[in-house]
Amino acid sequence: MEECRWLYNHLLAKRKQAYEQDALSLSLYQQQATFPILKTERPSLATVHSQVLQNVAVRLDLAMKAFFRRVKAHAEEPGFPRFKGKNRYDSITYPQSGFKIDGQGKLSASGIGHLKIVLHRPIKGKIKTLTIRKSSTGKWYASFSVECEPERLPEIPTLVGIDVGLKTFATLSNADEIANPRFFRKEEKSLAKVQRKHSQLAKGTPQRRKHRKAVARVHERIAFRRDNFTHQESRKVVNSYGVICVEDLHVNRLTHNHCLAKSIHDASWSEFFSKLSCKAEEAGRRYVAVNPAYTSQDCSRCQHRQIMPLSERTYHCPCCLLSIDRDLNAALNILAVGLHSLGLSLEAPAFMRGE
Repeated sequence: MEECRWLYNHLLAKRKQAYEQDALSLSLYQQQATFPILKTERPSLATVHSQVLQNVAVRLDLAMKAFFRRVKAHAEEPGFPRFKGKNRYDSITYPQSGFKIDGQGKLSASGIGHLKIVLHRPIKGKIKTLTIRKSSTGKWYASFSVECEPERLPEIPTLVGIDVGLKTFATLSNADEIANPRFFRKEEKSLAKVQRKHSQLAKGTPQRRKHRKAVARVHERIAFRRDNFTHQESRKVVNSYGVICVEDLHVNRLTHNHCLAKSIHDASWSEFFSKLSCKAEEAGRRYVAVNPAYTSQDCSRCQHRQIMPLSERTYHCPCCLLSIDRDLNAALNILAVGLHSLGLSLEAPAFMRGE
């Protein structure tokens, strides 16, 4: 990884130098063509598999393309690719070959050797790539991408609209609720405790570097629990419903409200929707993301629109006298809009739930 980090920084420096001095933009293939010369100048590069080195150039090329895309979109801070400091390059990728798994539970990676691994589940399909990553707590992971046939689930006629929130993680249009676990809020005291101790250690000392892992372990524990929660809940929804309608939320825009930003990030709506979409596609379910505008303000029965402050948790319609939980009302509206976009009709009993 240190060799890959050096190569990444070298290629980035060459791109900057070529543009600043000669106004030239080096391409991916131009930089990859210099690898034989670099190996003669730095023999340690030859110990790394050739395709791993090529992937370093691919990563830089993607970072540059993303930078120019943000510049073209007139982003406030486009964010030019940064040089990687020590221990900041934490993964390498074998894009095609150079690795295999033997029958004794070991991973053989070219340039590294034989590694004993814990294979947490059988690998299905044809292995395409391997990425070896080191976490902030010092754990090593080998991630395989495979090509396999999707596992379709039996078709079912059930429909659901999902409204996400902070009081409850999600409210379904059939009045079911998914409780908000608030993992970060529950770990705030533990995190504050280790951060206080970390701040008391002198900067640059071995004790502070060693204690950094204690802070990282708390964040890792939160991430593991949140990942497990979103996996389980998205799987339950996909197994139970044939048509799934959700909000097309832009979470980054919602976090501009500093009073709610921490709670919104803790809720991990984007992660839930991403996994829900992937699982639904594999299972053959119909997944629809609808515009969330006015879904909380419109009456799910007569479509009357009124302003609904966040403090009001019950929707009272002055026209049809409907009284319903605001999240359930929004879930029904999301379901109606989603079905309309699919060209389907909403059955009256399901639509009038909550009278």
